Amino acid sequence: MNTDKIISIVLIDDHKLFREGVKRVLEFEPRFNVVAEGSDGDVASTLVKEYNPDVVLMDINMPNTNGVEATKELLEHFPDTKVIILSIHDDESYVTHALKTGAQGYLLKEMDTDSLIEAIKVVNDGGSYLHPKVTHNLVEEYRRLALENSSVGSGNALEYRKPLHLLTKRECQVLQLLAEGKSNRAVAETLYISEKTVKNHVSNILQKMNVNDRTQAVVTAIRNGWVEVV
Repeated sequence: MNTDKIISIVLIDDHKLFREGVKRVLEFEPRFNVVAEGSDGDVASTLVKEYNPDVVLMDINMPNTNGVEATKELLEHFPDTKVIILSIHDDESYVTHALKTGAQGYLLKEMDTDSLIEAIKVVNDGGSYLHPKVTHNLVEEYRRLALENSSVGSGNALEYRKPLHLLTKRECQVLQLLAEGKSNRAVAETLYISEKTVKNHVSNILQKMNVNDRTQAVVTAIRNGWVEVV
């Protein structure tokens, strides 16, 4: 992975002020270059064909063609394109629909600058990224379904056990906080460690669990009863 490579970005959002704000934030990051922008999903394929960007930031609510439809159409023609959905909706159904179309990221517009920058870098490197609040909602939905299935079967709740056979005690703590939907910064503040240390722990967790991203790690942990969902 070449960490010095410039990441080209196409930004599509129908709100000009929001678009300008995001563009201004991205311009402060040396590795980012916003090569084009548009105000409607209809122009997505045209812009990708012309500029061949590394990442597309796509608003979900737009006139004519919405972000999900535009992503589906875009990836049919340019399957290697990496798309991050920008949305005001944290409902599980919106997230699932967006991811099923092939989007690699889903961010809420209430995101902070660090989340936006981290999401672009993670998705560009081939991973996926969900806003921490979205991850929490998906976890809650999975927990609800799991408890329903458990009550139908044995009547017992999920058994909670730490994966100390696989992870260190600190990594177990980090995994638990990820399952609670906390960002790297929030994990760092909770455990009184640096964000860099958190990122190292997350990287180790993904490697040991043999998963591609934190969302997969959380889902796997829930399935195995490695995190407590309350």
